[in-house]
Amino acid sequence: MGALPLTRPIVYLEQKLVSDTTEFGSFTDAGEYIPRTIVENDLGEMSFADAIDGTIVEFEDGDLVTGTVVRIDRDEVLLDIGFKSEGVIPSRELSIRNAVDPSEVVDLGEEIEALVLQKEDQDGRLVLSKKRAQYEKAWGRIEEIKESDGVVSGPVIEVVKGGLIIDIGLRGFVPASLVELRRVRDLDPYIGMELEAKIIELDKNRNNVVLSRRAWLEETQKEQREEFLDNLQPGEKRSGVVSSVVSFGAFVDLGGMDGLIHVSELSWKHVDHPNSVVTVGDEVDVEVLEVDRERERISLSLKATQQDPWQEFADGHKVGELVYGRVTKLVPFGSFVQVGDGIEGLVHISEMSAHHVELPEQVVTPGEELWVKIIDLDLQRRRISLSIKQAAEGGVVAAEYQEAFGEHAYDEAGNFIGEFEYEAPVEGEESEAERAWREYYEEHGEEAYRQAVADYEDSGQTEGSTDETPEEDEAASPAEEA
Repeated sequence: MGALPLTRPIVYLEQKLVSDTTEFGSFTDAGEYIPRTIVENDLGEMSFADAIDGTIVEFEDGDLVTGTVVRIDRDEVLLDIGFKSEGVIPSRELSIRNAVDPSEVVDLGEEIEALVLQKEDQDGRLVLSKKRAQYEKAWGRIEEIKESDGVVSGPVIEVVKGGLIIDIGLRGFVPASLVELRRVRDLDPYIGMELEAKIIELDKNRNNVVLSRRAWLEETQKEQREEFLDNLQPGEKRSGVVSSVVSFGAFVDLGGMDGLIHVSELSWKHVDHPNSVVTVGDEVDVEVLEVDRERERISLSLKATQQDPWQEFADGHKVGELVYGRVTKLVPFGSFVQVGDGIEGLVHISEMSAHHVELPEQVVTPGEELWVKIIDLDLQRRRISLSIKQAAEGGVVAAEYQEAFGEHAYDEAGNFIGEFEYEAPVEGEESEAERAWREYYEEHGEEAYRQAVADYEDSGQTEGSTDETPEEDEAASPAEEA
């Protein structure tokens, strides 16, 4: 049960009172008090009860009243509003800030406004709210500012989930995405800062006020942004810092505005999530793809500043060459084989074997490494057609595999002309092609390996000939053996 309310003097009258003996009453020998006798008063025809009632303020629940702070406790404040008892303001009703010390909000003797919550609660107390009175006054002002598209300002009093709370006479919420021109991750440094913002949403019934400092910044920096956009042209290379990473891409601060790198422009490879490519704070070089001056949006590309792996592969390979790859996926119509960094080609089911194949898994399994021949290369459509069947028939290996065995051993046409001298590469530092040849060498020995190379070259020299001998037809290529 709360503390009993203090009872104030109930008579505030200017009376001319005259005692026949003294200004005070007296006591009997038994200690009984005898009041002094009033022989004159100036109340006229007004009764004493009416005079008392005339000094008491009349109000109802929801009214605004003014009073003087007469007491400050740890959990409440007492306010004299001219009623028969002081009004009580619980600490939670003192301020829009949470967990405040009452002595930090009001001072003794200070005159403040309060809203009547209950004229009389179950304990007979008059319950008031300074916070609600502040709300009522602030709402009118805030609504006027919203109507005139004005600006509000106030200190940041709290960091909450998803944003900031600003004291604008009531609790104004600024979402984290609207604090700056770009999203800010650490909001703690804003505590105590005085911020200006635009009102973007107002709902008195839900006591909801949403603010945008970003809108205010955009309005005040409009000229600078227009100048920045005018000096930005598609095709330009710019440097920037990754300011935020989202599911659909990454924003980059270009030194005046943020541009978006869509997830499809982050890498030539498939990207599951942008944070696998960039992180906040990374310095990146980007190419400007598009500048939308009307919507003030900038589209950027990170992969445009990097070598296109498809172009690189097309420059270094041609149809008819043998390349070494890894099976990545099986589909009903064939299998996909990775033949380069981020480069996959399709082996159609008809090109998997010389005999009829019902299902791709009858020939290959995911993760298997093997030789394939390039039978079509479409750079524009980014498609490569490969053949396991034709690779088994032999051919010229691609340059990177020739280098693995020494360029001196091949003529300009890619034919083997030297003697093989095998040097086992260090495990972990070898290429896929080197590993394939090493495994063949370790399994079959040097003599068999020499013969395999010779047979492979013979099959490459006779490719396309109509006079193949049974021996040539049975010769094993390195791809077949490996």
